Amino acid sequence: MIIYLRCSVVKDIEIKVLLKQAPTNQAADRALLMKGVDVSYYYEGYSRFKTEAL
Repeated sequence: MIIYLRCSVVKDIEIKVLLKQAPTNQAADRALLMKGVDVSYYYEGYSRFKTEAL
């Protein structure tokens, strides 16, 4: 079985530009980061666990 990774269609330069325009200066805030992880997993269909329970 061959397993491969798909490359993102978004270039990392575009992501860096978007991150520099972030509407918050709390990029190092752990709670905000964990909330982002929860939202990302929820978007992908995973909602069984929450990072606040860790």
